[in-house]
Amino acid sequence: QLVESGGGLVQAGGSLRLSCVASGFSFDDYAIGWFRQAPGKEREGVACISNTYDRTWYEDYVKGRFTISRDNAWNTVYLQMNSLKTEDTVVYYCAAGNYSGSLYTNDYTYWGHGVQVTVSS
Repeated sequence: QLVESGGGLVQAGGSLRLSCVASGFSFDDYAIGWFRQAPGKEREGVACISNTYDRTWYEDYVKGRFTISRDNAWNTVYLQMNSLKTEDTVVYYCAAGNYSGSLYTNDYTYWGHGVQVTVSS
């Protein structure tokens, strides 16, 4: 099970930190990704972090603004989102998979239910 939190309403230029807490599987063995989905659109990758050495990957549209990190002691992954834009207004999902570096949804096994982020102008 994966449970996201930390979403909400923020003004453009502001920051939010999303959290994803895992349970029911061996968290240390899985890469974790953050994805997002706008209404009527396909789910797209945002960032991911490997299960070892904390290697990270980002889609171009969030590079320099978002930071993914993980705390294996607490089975938690974070997504720090800075300089938020109105186009970042979507539902964010975390997911666990076996392929480090992948931002393809098919490579992820476990999914959270998502958390809404709304950025106002």
